[in-house]
Amino acid sequence: MLIGRDIMDQQVVDARGRLMGKVDGVVLELHEGEAAHLAGIVIGGTTLLWRLHRGLARWAERKLGGEGRITYVPWSKVGKVGVDIKVDVEAPRTPAFRWEHWVRDHFIGRIPGA
Repeated sequence: MLIGRDIMDQQVVDARGRLMGKVDGVVLELHEGEAAHLAGIVIGGTTLLWRLHRGLARWAERKLGGEGRITYVPWSKVGKVGVDIKVDVEAPRTPAFRWEHWVRDHFIGRIPGA
């Protein structure tokens, strides 16, 4: 499996088939003398912003508080990696939708006719 091709930016689907967002980052564990181990995936928050624009990421973190409420899914909860990445978690019990709700309330909701 190639992380860049098979994991990054892939759609994540929760245990009930709800879309949670895309994989914005991965967490690797490093142990001396061993190969890196994929510990989990990160969805949402400001992870993608850090990849795109540091200043925008800092601004968003100030607005959202701290890390931007990322959703971390341990690799042990990742089920199937295919067209989508299926995970054994319940999306509403995670911060996955906090970022979407904040954008909806502060930007999209202010667009006339939205």
